[in-house]
Amino acid sequence: MATYYIVATAEASSNLARYDGVHYGYRAKSFENMIDMYARTRGEAFGAEVKRRIMLGTYALSSGYKDAYYVKALKVRRLIKDDFDRAFAECDVIAGPTSPTAAFKIGERVDDPLAMYLADIYTIGANLAGIAGISIPCGFTKGGLPIGLQLLAPAIRRGETAARSPYARARDRLAYEAAETLKQGT
Repeated sequence: MATYYIVATAEASSNLARYDGVHYGYRAKSFENMIDMYARTRGEAFGAEVKRRIMLGTYALSSGYKDAYYVKALKVRRLIKDDFDRAFAECDVIAGPTSPTAAFKIGERVDDPLAMYLADIYTIGANLAGIAGISIPCGFTKGGLPIGLQLLAPAIRRGETAARSPYARARDRLAYEAAETLKQGT
């Protein structure tokens, strides 16, 4: 979790620095000068979660903290990728839950960002390792909220097409079978 949120927030901070309201994207309607336009545009266009991630990422990349946080997180990301590579040497697809809980209602965890971050625990490994993944609904709670199944496979190797990749075919076959099972209500 820590590795993902350091890397993801650092990348968000770096990438979102380009959104200034001049070249593309939203622009504040009223402003006094260029600096005011930048500040108002970013203040109005970005929600609380985006601002939170920008601030965390800026901190992780700041002088004195980059080596302590970001560089270490990149090293851990490499270890995670190596773990997935070892796993895929023995299997074609990894199946597991998408989330530790059923989906939560819209707005339910807005006031608890940590709880929202922890809901990502099963999907962040694939994001860090850069592997292919798909989440599909596989059922519902008694309250009607969806439950997801995640299928992971290594990215298509150099020279392969999706049609020739045994990993992509296995992932797609499992996704199809899960969807068919869900349609039949079993």
